[in-house]
Amino acid sequence: MRLTLLGTGDARQVPVYGCECRACGAAHGDSRLRRRPCCALVELDDQRWLIDSGLADLCERFPPHSLSGILQTHYHADHAQGLLHLRWGQGLVIPVHGPADPEGLADLYKHPGILDFSQPFAAFESRAFGNLQVTALPLLHSRQTLGYLLEGGGRRVAYLTDTVGLPDDTTAYLASQPLDLLVLDCSLEPQAQAPRNHNDLNLALHIIALLQPTQAVLTHVGHTLDAWLIEHAAELPGNVSVAWDGRVV
Repeated sequence: MRLTLLGTGDARQVPVYGCECRACGAAHGDSRLRRRPCCALVELDDQRWLIDSGLADLCERFPPHSLSGILQTHYHADHAQGLLHLRWGQGLVIPVHGPADPEGLADLYKHPGILDFSQPFAAFESRAFGNLQVTALPLLHSRQTLGYLLEGGGRRVAYLTDTVGLPDDTTAYLASQPLDLLVLDCSLEPQAQAPRNHNDLNLALHIIALLQPTQAVLTHVGHTLDAWLIEHAAELPGNVSVAWDGRVV
């Protein structure tokens, strides 16, 4: 199994428009430090599934028939805006598996074009796509949101963004067997008060301690966390690292 983190930023991305913090300044000077909307590509044998679709250039990145489909976590704009143009393609159908959300984003459900939203995931439902097994995991967010457990090729990988903490049943499900890799939302540096809609580093490390993955990668990173990491990256546990755009794990 190959997982490529195509985008690793939060909704504001990095650099943030008009911001002059150390992280945004560094990203202006070095394109490798930029963060685009959070999304990933999972590949196994002949299967190529995009996880989320917030990138605006999906039509340029993925030629027709190059994707098996899309695993959508939720329909906030930074995770779904790429679908608004992709839907107007011709000559193919792209399945989009995600939460049942009739409101979708803008008029996606009303005018889906080539996108097929007809098979939404139920909580903890598993589907087999070739040798790739995908299980939908409920998360805690301001809109109905799913994470995904990806199993295949002898690997067990959890991709969990956007969330603030985890529901107890999701934690129990993931803890039932060892995880090779946990890709986890961590938008904020350590906060004095509990965050409301995304993990801060304290909460992310708590989840990692509960699930005990072999490797954990923090994604959905905001510019304030990037700025904090300039001074404190060495304080992360040995099995925890921070994602960057284009990273293959």
